[in-house]
Amino acid sequence: MNIRAIVPALTLLALPLTACGDEEGAAGAAPSPSASPVAPAQAAKAALTITDPWVKTTDKGMTAAFGTIANTTGADVTVVSAATPASAAVELHEVVGAGGEMKMRPRRGGFVVPAHGRLELRPGGLHIMLMDVTAPIEPGGRVAFTLTLGDRSTVRFTALAKDYNGGNETYEPGH
Repeated sequence: MNIRAIVPALTLLALPLTACGDEEGAAGAAPSPSASPVAPAQAAKAALTITDPWVKTTDKGMTAAFGTIANTTGADVTVVSAATPASAAVELHEVVGAGGEMKMRPRRGGFVVPAHGRLELRPGGLHIMLMDVTAPIEPGGRVAFTLTLGDRSTVRFTALAKDYNGGNETYEPGH
C-alpha cells in the first residue's frame, strides 16, 4: 500500500473529529471531565450593599460618612476597616455618652452587620470617620470608599457630599 495515499485519507477522516472536539459550548458536545470549564465573567453578589451613602462637607480636618449597610447573606458580616482617597486616615467610629457628654471613639471589633439585617451609620451613632481630609469636600461632590470585611473581601461605594450642621460630638484621639 502506498503511504502517500494513506496520509491524506487519514487527515481527511480526522478533520470532523477535531472540529467537534470537547470544547464547552460546541453543539452537542459535552466537556470532558478533565476539562476545566471557563465561566463567563460575572460579578459575584456583594455580601453588603450600601444605600443612601453621604458624607458631611468640610474644608479641612475631620468629617464623617453615613448610610445604611444591608447584609444580603445568611451569616453575620463584619466590616473591619474603611478607606478613601479623600482622607489620610479613616476609622470606624461609635458615639458614646460619658457624664452627659457625647464622645466618639474607634469602634472595637468593627461594625457587625447581622445576617439578612441592616446597620445604620448616622450622626450621633456609628459612622466612618475621616481624619486629615486631603482636600475640601464640597456640597454635591462624590467621595469613593472601600470597606474591608472580615474575610478580606472589599465593598466599594460612593457617597454624596452634603452640608450638615448636627452631630457636634467631641473627638478624643487615642480612645
